[in-house]
Amino acid sequence: MKLRDVMRFLGASGAAIVLLLLLFLRVTSCSPARTPAGPAQQAAPLGAVSAECLSSGWTKAAQANAGSLRTLAWAPFGRQETGWEIYVPLIQSEIRTDCAADSEGFAAALAGWQEARGLDADGVLSEPVFLAMKSALQGRREFVRFTSLGVCPDTPDLITAAKIEEGYGGKQVWLRPRALDAYRRMVAAARADVPEIAADPRNLTIFSGYRSPAADAARCQAEGNCDGIVRARCSAHRTGLAADIYVGQAPGFGPDSSADENRLFMTRTATYRWLLANASRFGFVNYPFEPWHWEWTGEAP
Repeated sequence: MKLRDVMRFLGASGAAIVLLLLLFLRVTSCSPARTPAGPAQQAAPLGAVSAECLSSGWTKAAQANAGSLRTLAWAPFGRQETGWEIYVPLIQSEIRTDCAADSEGFAAALAGWQEARGLDADGVLSEPVFLAMKSALQGRREFVRFTSLGVCPDTPDLITAAKIEEGYGGKQVWLRPRALDAYRRMVAAARADVPEIAADPRNLTIFSGYRSPAADAARCQAEGNCDGIVRARCSAHRTGLAADIYVGQAPGFGPDSSADENRLFMTRTATYRWLLANASRFGFVNYPFEPWHWEWTGEAP
């Protein structure tokens, strides 16, 4: 082979090698193709939940609860509502779980509560299930048991003025002496337990305690809301055992506004959640529709 032919061959081979190198570099520099997301990457249908809130066999119930949480059309307290988010902390407290309302663990805990009461243990929160729970909660209120007999309790012989700083905004309020003592012990415990509660001096102050029947009647007449859930003619406040306690308020609402947005805000506060977990230790029970309304059960109405 002539030298000229050899040089041509080597030149062509070198060009081919360079071309192959360029192609190789281009391919390897491209982003790798995406691989299908594994189980940890896929969005979980019920949101991220802790291991203790996973419970085999309760997926469908959890999905049903997730579907109704913000859409259920119902009237558990005589007024039309949509969804049951407002009552989630209350229900969690009653069925003894910290699991989210759309989790399997919540469904399993609810099923346990249902079974213990002879109900269909399907783990699904429905209006009949909540009404059964409401009945149990209301039955703990001495005032409800008393008025179920068709009579309204007499006003107390003795009430005591709370300290000015115990009233919301410095308002003067009154309670029965033993109820006031229990209230003070409860407030001291809450502030010691939760710095967030102690940080706001409004938390747990009372904006309505004892109200005389005459004053209540005049007020409800003036405001035109004497009946139903807003204000009953025979109010628990006439007993000196009921206290409307500040647990927070949504922007633009008052501390006793029954607007759903306001009540939802209240049930998410540290103050309300502490009361749910601890108020019974001091003899206080809640009226479920009003996060702020608590009654002392240490004396008969």
